[in-house]
Amino acid sequence: MERRVVITGLGAITPIGNDVEKMWKSIEDTKCGIDVITLFDATGFKTKMAAEVKNYNPLDHFEVKQAKRLDRSSQFAIVAAREAFKDSGITTENTDFDRVGIYISTGIGGLNTIQEQCETNYAKGHGRVSPMFIPMAITNMPSGNVAIDLGIKGESMSIVTACASSTHAIGEAYKTIKYGTEDAILAGGTEASICSIGIAGFENMKALSNSEDKNRASIPFDKERSGFVMGEGAGVLVLEELEHAKKRGAKIYAEVVGFGATTDAYHITSPSPEGEGGAKAMIRAMKDAGLNPEDIDYINAHGTSTHLNDLTETKAVKNVFGDYASKVMASSTKGNTGHLLGAAGAVEAIISVKAIEKQIVPPTINYQVPDEECDLDIVPNEPRKTKVNTVMSNSLGFGGHNSSIIIKKFSK
Repeated sequence: MERRVVITGLGAITPIGNDVEKMWKSIEDTKCGIDVITLFDATGFKTKMAAEVKNYNPLDHFEVKQAKRLDRSSQFAIVAAREAFKDSGITTENTDFDRVGIYISTGIGGLNTIQEQCETNYAKGHGRVSPMFIPMAITNMPSGNVAIDLGIKGESMSIVTACASSTHAIGEAYKTIKYGTEDAILAGGTEASICSIGIAGFENMKALSNSEDKNRASIPFDKERSGFVMGEGAGVLVLEELEHAKKRGAKIYAEVVGFGATTDAYHITSPSPEGEGGAKAMIRAMKDAGLNPEDIDYINAHGTSTHLNDLTETKAVKNVFGDYASKVMASSTKGNTGHLLGAAGAVEAIISVKAIEKQIVPPTINYQVPDEECDLDIVPNEPRKTKVNTVMSNSLGFGGHNSSIIIKKFSK
């Protein structure tokens, strides 16, 4: 028997706010979280801008010893998961923790730790490499560390599909609950890759914006877009089986009603030229939800501010939505947050939930120069107060990974 899956908790730490409410306020205020890189000395790099988490001190959240043993990506995951779990109201008194899972993904993992320990190895020899190197660096540790922190003992995993990772995590968590394996799952993603090796890798493949104007660096769908801006942070949602949530009197934010995923099988970094894979993921999500294109009020687009992504995603939306493509609202919030890579989908899912709750569509900020090839209703520059009952959120990743989830206003 298929079960309904609702969202009962939200948690986030992002470049535009270190919790969900601050993040959403920044969305409403059209705040840009991009600024000059401070996490390392970027002298000599063409890339000068990133979207860093601000005013973050690990010791506000962890004891000294624990902080030293957690990569920044795991720290962010725990901070966001604690907020989401507290928000959900799940406790050992009302929930069997053996039937609560954790699906927290990351696109790259502990890249800061990898860089630091490689530098130690080269400078001081292999005997000085930390015994915590591997446990801090591997991509499953955000889920593992959150499980330890919260005492959760159900299924735990980290799905890695580059920038589609956390949307996949939410989608797979939805399916797991839908078909009865778990009663609740903390699902989302985390990323902390703003370090010299991370920026160098993306810069050298010419994926990053070189703009030194923070308001013209991440400009999705703008004709002058030249690349994405690296972001960092985490987003976690508590997904829960409806009857379980009702039994314990939980606040229900929204319902997850559809998920679709595909692979381009085209190129390691470039999307297929007509966006076929992304289109098929959207179609699968709508089929899963039993919805038609006209039922979607708003699309939170992947919208990375790269030339290829924004163009092919526009083509995909047009292919799927037909005549309705010019009417559906489709904005990107990466002008606010930068691109959080493996955490992007989770943060954008939370923004989608808030859009439903507040009946406000987030804008595509920093938009100045229209691109005739990217001519969707991108909600330029200002939030739009309007009906938002059903949202599609898209994520696309290197390797040709495509994922799409549909979130709907909850109704009994």
